[in-house]
Order: sequence, then structure tokens, then C-alpha cells
Amino acid sequence: MSKIAFLFPGQGAQKAGMGQDFYEKYPSARQIFDQASQWLSLDMKALCFEKNDRLNLTEYTQAALVTTCLAMEKVVEECGLHPDITAGLSLGEYCAIAVSGGMSVKDAIVTVRKRGILMEHAVPAGEGSMAAVIGLDADKIQNAIAGTKAEIANYNCPGQIVITGPKPAVEEASVKLKEAGARRVLSLAVSGPFHSSLLQNAGKELEKELSKVEFSGLKIPYVTNVTAQYVTDIRETKDLLARQISSSVLWQQSVEKMIQEGVDTFVEIGPGKTLAGFMKKIAPEMKTYNIQNVEDLEQISDLIYSRK
Repeated sequence: MSKIAFLFPGQGAQKAGMGQDFYEKYPSARQIFDQASQWLSLDMKALCFEKNDRLNLTEYTQAALVTTCLAMEKVVEECGLHPDITAGLSLGEYCAIAVSGGMSVKDAIVTVRKRGILMEHAVPAGEGSMAAVIGLDADKIQNAIAGTKAEIANYNCPGQIVITGPKPAVEEASVKLKEAGARRVLSLAVSGPFHSSLLQNAGKELEKELSKVEFSGLKIPYVTNVTAQYVTDIRETKDLLARQISSSVLWQQSVEKMIQEGVDTFVEIGPGKTLAGFMKKIAPEMKTYNIQNVEDLEQISDLIYSRK
């Protein structure tokens, strides 16, 4: 039998209206949104379903996106589809851990709310930056940015790597990358230099918050962004999550690891199709599905039936 991985997107996938059809149709999804509102003292329906300025602010985005993804995933499992492994891009790793049984839905949502606040305020606004580098491999990027204070934030897929760091350093690196042959270097609309060494102090503060979380034994493994390896011992998780905030996201390597371990079916759960798009460049031969609305869920009934 094939192995299935559930994938969860990271910050940037959020959009107004995400999860609303799940909320309206499925009581279990409605419960997660309503509980999240109580836990955080925020109106999650207004934040996730209505157009508003807060949805793209890191301190709100992270809780909104994790709430949405976990509400959707709850319905997917109720329909009979269960993963053999989970993984999430940056923020999405909290969904992966919760679905793997390592932490409760409440702890995942409450913790990422605190994580978002720490990341939002880690570096003064305007001092950090990130940029996507298109059409240049990792070695050439590393050589081009050597000598600057820019760092690699994300290894997303072949031909797409993200750099991060102080704004002047990213601007300097962008020029050097174009000279080195990058097809494009696109500045990203983010509020800080995420996954850079500038967030190490935020990682230390996050570790204090993680010490309050009650972690549980994993029912299935998840793949961590930090090392692109399977995690089967929950005792590793706190340290990995604290490091993750300032470490490179090894997404391409994580997907390749899952394929090596026999995963041949990938199901992205959450708004947008970012991870499905990466899959087409990492391993186009793999079966990849995307669930971002109720209609998508209904269209993968064959996959669900085959797993029963």
C-alpha cells in the first residue's frame, strides 16, 4: 500500500475566506475555530473569513493559518483519510506535530500566536528583508552571498531559494545574485528577516513558551524543517522548534527524505497551492493533491476510498 504524507503550508498562504466553507459545513471544523477564538480572545471568524488588515500581520497570521489548517485536517481525517507521515513548511510544522499527536490543537494554536508576536517584534520594522531567488542553484547562491550578511532562509524546490537578513545585506546580495546568473530576485512582502540568525533571541524566548507545552508521544513521525529528518521521539521537538525560528527551512530535502522512505502520495491541506507547486518541481512523478476548500475534499473521494 502507498504511503501518504499530509503537508501544511507556511506563512504567506493565508487569504481572506480561508476555511469558511469548512466552518459552515462541518461541526468539527466549527468547533476548532470557535475554541481558538476563546483560547486567544480573538474573533477568528472575522480574522480568517473577512477582508482585514490584521490577517497579513505576523502576530495574527500564524494563529489564523494554523487554526484553519487544523480545522480542515480534522474533517479530512473524519472522512477516512489518515497520514503515515506529516510535514509542514516553517509555521506549518506546528500543524504537522499536532496531527502526529505530539501536541494538542490548543497548544499548537496558542503557541504559534506567541511565536508570531515574538517574530513580529524580533527586529525593528524595516530593518530586515527577504527575497526569493529564481533560477540559480544553492551552491551558486551560497557563493554569491558570501561576504554579505544575507543567509539562506528556505530551500523550497529546484530553482527557488529564499534569502534573508538585514535589509542592506539582502539588497547587496540581490545585486550579486543577478550578476551570478539568477533569472529573478524578488523582494518578499514580509515584516522581518525570518529564518535568519537575527531571530536567535526570539528562538530563546520561544523556548521558554515551549517549556509550558505538554508534549505527547508521537503516533506517527513528522519531518522537521531543521534537519529534514524523521522525528519519532517527541523529546527532540522543543529544541527543534526553538532552533527552527532562526534556521534554514530544508523543505526540498524534507520532501526528498519522505520519498526515500516510501511516500508516494502527498496531500497539501490549507489555503493556496504553494506546496503542491513545489512538489511539481521536486518530484513531478509523485501523486499530489491539494485541499483548500470543501470542493477539493469531495474531489479526492477515490483516494479516501482506496485507504479504507
